[in-house]
Amino acid sequence: MKTKSEHIEFWINQSINDWDAVNTLFNGRNYLQSLFFAHLVIEKLCKALWIKHNAENVPPRTHNLNYILSFTPIKLDDDNGEFILTLNRFQLEGRYPEYLTKLNNICNEPFTKSIIETTNELRLWLLGKLQ
Repeated sequence: MKTKSEHIEFWINQSINDWDAVNTLFNGRNYLQSLFFAHLVIEKLCKALWIKHNAENVPPRTHNLNYILSFTPIKLDDDNGEFILTLNRFQLEGRYPEYLTKLNNICNEPFTKSIIETTNELRLWLLGKLQ
């Protein structure tokens, strides 16, 4: 049976693997897919934080970042709170065909690069909260 630390480490390692995918997809000009994985990176860190701050070792089965963090003492400033809402769009809308054309039109290189840079800042901040 895994310890709490091992569960947290699992989610952190998954986020690291997904961060590699973000960069590979971006470099391959798969912008929407890279943003989908950017959401996964933050989701997995949020789930690690959920485990850290809750008795159970299995986080809620949801992709909603705000919901997951609502069960932790982690407080986002207004900018990060707004950014999380943006990332949630790529998780949800990126799954459904009726949104794909719209999102593909938005997700050009400069837009995607900006989102990835902000994701990295949030990623590093969340990792710090896991120390």
